[in-house]
Amino acid sequence: MRPPRAAAETKAVTSPKFPLVVRTAIPADHERILELWEACGLTRPWNDPRRDLERKLAHDPELLLVGTAPDDTTTANKVVATVMAGYEGHRGWLNYLAVDPAASGRGFGRAIVTEGERRLEALGCPKINLQVRHDNMAAIGFWEALGYMVDDAVSMGRRLILDN
Repeated sequence: MRPPRAAAETKAVTSPKFPLVVRTAIPADHERILELWEACGLTRPWNDPRRDLERKLAHDPELLLVGTAPDDTTTANKVVATVMAGYEGHRGWLNYLAVDPAASGRGFGRAIVTEGERRLEALGCPKINLQVRHDNMAAIGFWEALGYMVDDAVSMGRRLILDN
């Protein structure tokens, strides 16, 4: 029996310096999400991020998470973090983790990942996978600090729909 889908709830996740309020994205967040993906270097010319967002919203929008920091005057209560979680019954995935560069180092990445993990675990997800570009040492270090390990596996892909 399949566990119920993650509820579209709002949860305050305490980070070391500021509380991050994590919630399911709403339509008013979509442009900001795309801005963050671009600002964090997550987009690629062959992959249309707007289409990725549309596909996520059509599949399981409750796992597209955003974080706001209401007590942080620098970010003025705007979306400062986002992560796209997914679960197909075998493995969970985390994609498009982005933290506003102006808000870096405040624990927001860790906080939104923790909430994504919590929601995936609530769905019965036994393990989370993610992909990091091999030359992104900062991201690899971030994920290792959260307990993720490099798997002895080869990532392969085949594009079914051309975005450009």
